[in-house]
Amino acid sequence: MIGAGVVGLACAHSLARAGREVVVIERETAFGTGISARNSEVIHAGLYYPPGSLKARLCVEGRQRLYAWCAQHGVSHARCGKLVVASAAAQAPALQAIAERARANGVDDLRSIDAAELAALEPALAGHAALLSPSTGIVDSHGLMLSLLGEAERHGAMLALGSPVLEGRAEADGIALRIGGEAATELKAKRVVNAAGLDAPALGRAIAAPAA
Repeated sequence: MIGAGVVGLACAHSLARAGREVVVIERETAFGTGISARNSEVIHAGLYYPPGSLKARLCVEGRQRLYAWCAQHGVSHARCGKLVVASAAAQAPALQAIAERARANGVDDLRSIDAAELAALEPALAGHAALLSPSTGIVDSHGLMLSLLGEAERHGAMLALGSPVLEGRAEADGIALRIGGEAATELKAKRVVNAAGLDAPALGRAIAAPAA
């Protein structure tokens, strides 16, 4: 596993729980310091993606599973909800289109509210109408990653910090990775998951493999 952000740690937990021997290789001196530390920490309800798309399905399913995970593992989060506001009557059709798309995606708790209810919910807003999305929330992303790492390690996974992957090569019996840092070494793995965030494409190109 290359990369100790939220994706890498989630994959590590899943693989370790399935009985795989897992090593998470991270170039930084702490986990979760890349993209995973620079997001909005919003739990999205699934309002906007095209119906039938993978993003729409995974957003709705993932939101439900994320709330359950946070509750089970004591991760700070809040199902605070969100208002999508039409500030004028001319924006009402766009608001209706969002509502229809959300329902097609399986968002079953979205509710339309009028100007009076909007003003009662949030006096600082002035609008013609709004959609209330109760399933939108926020999460402590660092706490989430800490819980994933803890569960991965509980199932036997290991975290190697300060270990940048320099290059690799695919061989008949697995993938060899050359790792830098103070304890430079070479590691052979049957499978490698590239969860290096923005650096994932470059890292993929640095692993020599047959074109297929």
